[in-house]
Amino acid sequence: MSCHFPEDVRKFVESTVWTFARTYAATWPHEYIVRSRVDADLFVMLVRHIRSNGYEGRFYRTSITYFDENGMVYWTMGTPIEETTIVNRCTKEQTYKYRLAHGTLPESTNANADHDASADAERREGKPGPSKRPGQARTV
Repeated sequence: MSCHFPEDVRKFVESTVWTFARTYAATWPHEYIVRSRVDADLFVMLVRHIRSNGYEGRFYRTSITYFDENGMVYWTMGTPIEETTIVNRCTKEQTYKYRLAHGTLPESTNANADHDASADAERREGKPGPSKRPGQARTV
C-alpha cells in the first residue's frame, strides 16, 4: 500500500539537485541522485520509503520496486540498503509500463535491455558536476 513521502523526505526530494541521465536522454530519460553527494541519512530514509511503500513492477525482465509521488516514479536497483548508491526517478510517461502500454518503447532495445542506467552513474559517482539551484536537474 502506497503512502506519501514523510515531510522530511518530501523536503529532501524537493530540495535536492537531481542529475539528468544524459546518456539515456533519447531512450530512457530519467534523473538520479548519488548517495555520496547528498545527506546520507535522508537518502537512506528515501530508499526505505520506496521499498516499504512501493509496488513491484518490471523493466523488461527485471523486477523493480517503484514508488509514485506527485507525478514522478522513484526506484532503486534493489541492492541491500547499505550498498545502494543511486535513487532514480522519471515521469510516469517515461516508465516501462506506460511506454509498453502506449507503444512508445525505444526502437532499439538490443543494447542490453536489462542494463541498469544508473550503473553508469555509479561509475561516475565521484565526478563533480555543475551546480544548479535545488530542484533542478543537472546534466552530466
